[in-house]
Amino acid sequence: MSVEGTEVQVRPGIEADLGALTDLYNHYIRETAITFDTNVLTVEERRPWLLSHPEDGAHRLLVAQDVPSARILGYATSSAFRPKAAYATSVEVSVYCAPDAGGRGLGTLLYTALFEALENEDVHRAYAGVTLPNAASVRLHERFGFTPVGTYREVGRKFGTYHDVAWFERPLGTDQARPTPS
Repeated sequence: MSVEGTEVQVRPGIEADLGALTDLYNHYIRETAITFDTNVLTVEERRPWLLSHPEDGAHRLLVAQDVPSARILGYATSSAFRPKAAYATSVEVSVYCAPDAGGRGLGTLLYTALFEALENEDVHRAYAGVTLPNAASVRLHERFGFTPVGTYREVGRKFGTYHDVAWFERPLGTDQARPTPS
């Protein structure tokens, strides 16, 4: 696959990716309110997260890797929405791109692969929380057929500021929406 002239491979995340994935996520912890984690994570602290995303099933981790350099450019996940059993057919999805890899179609590539991987899984709905403001993430989710379902006002405090989180949902399975061209 190609993203703006760069050959990119999308594949399941593996143990060997854990250092790069942790570094990428730690950037967002240190520099942004996109995640509400506030303390950087070690590779060992991040390992349970990696292990909670097997290569098949409803909870996936897909990475986008630059083919020539083998550098991890980003990742997408589908994770448990909530821990209670009745929520098992709902997932929370997210995409993180390396800071210098955003705006090149990588999020679209990752979400396309993720939703294709989930097509044959017993998953009914996908949910995404977007810390506001984040126009790029809102556009990405809308492109994939997500619709807004509500906003938690001032739900998280990071860097001394309260942040809202907008929640989006989309059907999965046979009702799955396809991305619209941007």
